[in-house]
Amino acid sequence: MRADAGFSITNVVDQEIAGMSADLEAGLDPVSQAEGSDPLRRGFSYLESIQGAHGGWTGDYDGPLFLLPGYIFAHYVIRQPLGDGDRSAFVMTLRRAQNDDGSFGLHLEGDGYLFTTVLNYVALRLLGVPADDPDVTRAHRWIHAHGSAAIIPSWGRYWLSILNLYSWEGCHPVPPELWLLPERAPLHPSRFWCHCRVVVLAVSYLYGRRFQAPLDPLLTALRRELFAEPFDSIDWRALRTSVCPTDRYFAPSRLLRFANAVLGQIEQRMPQRLRAKALASVLDHIKHEQLTTNFIDIGPVNKALDTIALWSAEPHSDHTRKAIAAMPQYLFDCERGRTMQSYNSSELWDTGFIALALAESGHAPEYATMANETYRFIDENQVLEDVDQRERYYRDPSKGGWPFSDRAHGWPIVDCTALGLMAALALEPCSNRRIEPARLLDAVDLLLFWQNDDGGWGTYEKQRVGAWLEALNASEIFGDIMVDVSQVELTSSAVQGLAAARAHFGDRIGDERKHRIDAATARAAPVLRALQRADGSWEGNWGICFTYGTWFGICGLLAVGAKPDDPAIVRAAEFIRAKQCEDGGWGESHKSCIRREYVQHPEGGQVAMTAWALLALLSASPQRHRDAIQRGVRFLCERQLPNGDWPQQGMTGVFNRTCMLNYRYYRNHFPLWALALAAKNGFSLG
Repeated sequence: MRADAGFSITNVVDQEIAGMSADLEAGLDPVSQAEGSDPLRRGFSYLESIQGAHGGWTGDYDGPLFLLPGYIFAHYVIRQPLGDGDRSAFVMTLRRAQNDDGSFGLHLEGDGYLFTTVLNYVALRLLGVPADDPDVTRAHRWIHAHGSAAIIPSWGRYWLSILNLYSWEGCHPVPPELWLLPERAPLHPSRFWCHCRVVVLAVSYLYGRRFQAPLDPLLTALRRELFAEPFDSIDWRALRTSVCPTDRYFAPSRLLRFANAVLGQIEQRMPQRLRAKALASVLDHIKHEQLTTNFIDIGPVNKALDTIALWSAEPHSDHTRKAIAAMPQYLFDCERGRTMQSYNSSELWDTGFIALALAESGHAPEYATMANETYRFIDENQVLEDVDQRERYYRDPSKGGWPFSDRAHGWPIVDCTALGLMAALALEPCSNRRIEPARLLDAVDLLLFWQNDDGGWGTYEKQRVGAWLEALNASEIFGDIMVDVSQVELTSSAVQGLAAARAHFGDRIGDERKHRIDAATARAAPVLRALQRADGSWEGNWGICFTYGTWFGICGLLAVGAKPDDPAIVRAAEFIRAKQCEDGGWGESHKSCIRREYVQHPEGGQVAMTAWALLALLSASPQRHRDAIQRGVRFLCERQLPNGDWPQQGMTGVFNRTCMLNYRYYRNHFPLWALALAAKNGFSLG
């Protein structure tokens, strides 16, 4: 349920969940009794009952605890006061996220970080919560026990500097002149991973102008509250290399330290004329990002920063007005309250998996309307053209791709494009409409374009620089943010999509395209094998963690022609089987992503991870692991709720190694897909 300006505080709790709970308490089953004990029909009937009018499913895509503060800060800086309903809802959401010790984690299940504790502390104060409030007091105590806001990581320093609660002199330089470097230069920001690139873009503009909100009594009070010594006496330059040990994920490289020192010297001698030229160029790029995403921007961090940058440059322009008006698209009212989502939605991603599960089950004819509407959503959200002047603004082609959320967002992604393509092909026989073959072949061509030189695939773009550039990661708290390198999930998805298209079109795909697909597949196989670890697993980059990655690794090898008895697949399946819990499910802790080794979930089996494990074993060799599969199937069936839903459990997603995500519909489509494939292979769902 998307939030809007007129939303009442009484609706903060997700209405779907609240209504479902009330029905269950009253002994009512929202799903017709006709489904009986069939978990597939119950599950699909439940999804059918909550399908959106647009044909897709919109759910919570939440987890990081530094996003909502950015939304609050942006409104404070641009002098657009939040409504009373938003303020009350946000305070409630922030309170619910606080740990018992007063801190806030990087994400909902994380231990305290100075970064997020400071940001959420400031957010609560800007929302009107007094300094002597018990929750604020607990956070204040934790902040000062961990060194105060003086040693907050870089991303926190940027936000505090914008709010006039830190000095830009305490930040390592982020000069906008980087964008004026020759484009062939290895350090040109156009070579950065796109999410890193757009954040650097906005920060460099605000840094270049040394923009800060004007001081007021509340900000002045916060200056006193956040630091252990008087604000005006702090030696900001001396703090540049000081970061709270709790937050530091890695030590800065020698190359990064050298680069910071050089930039510091250059910054002191920067000609004003060059600075003005750089600022104008950066602002032009920010505007292009907004115009080509319908003012959504690629993600929530640069959405808030871009809006402030635009407001600081032209507060009364029509462009700025549209940027501000689009900000609530990131708000969502979910089970824990009103949040700022990690994307404008995950609609295409979730809807695509629901399509595959429905097609696999063989029940699509029974849910003809649902299937047709799902296909319509996939049809209507394919990107149909490249962005304007894409090369000038460092964009890859977009035509034929699918985004993570919807067409309006405008940034297609490799695995979303592969998923959209496979979902369209799978549901085409069940739909009364058809996506033109030329459009599906556009998706094939885009996947082929995106293949990296090493034979694998990254996320949004072809890899533009060597992995060595990760040594310049200045975030301190995230890993792998600089380069769009080849990853197991993306490579697996791409080859699965290409294989599905080749099988669907047959000779109609053409000899030239067939040759390109075969060549791409052959080049991908060694990448998948090289990414496999010695224990048989693959490390996931976007799901938790080895369970998720190993499922993709197995399916990727099968898509490039490996047989189930291939030693790599056998070892991978054995790895998965060995991790089965006593309760019959599979459960992996988010700490696997941080430690980069398998860590068992303390609560045992998790629904989504059990589904991934089953999909892996069923794909690898259903007969070889029959007992383990049957136990996993029983686990899923026993935990399905009477209405066809499954319970919400731990976090399932991750990005950049350290920050976890909640995908609302992972607990639905993955179990249904696994059960459908199990039934197809003769396993009992009773």
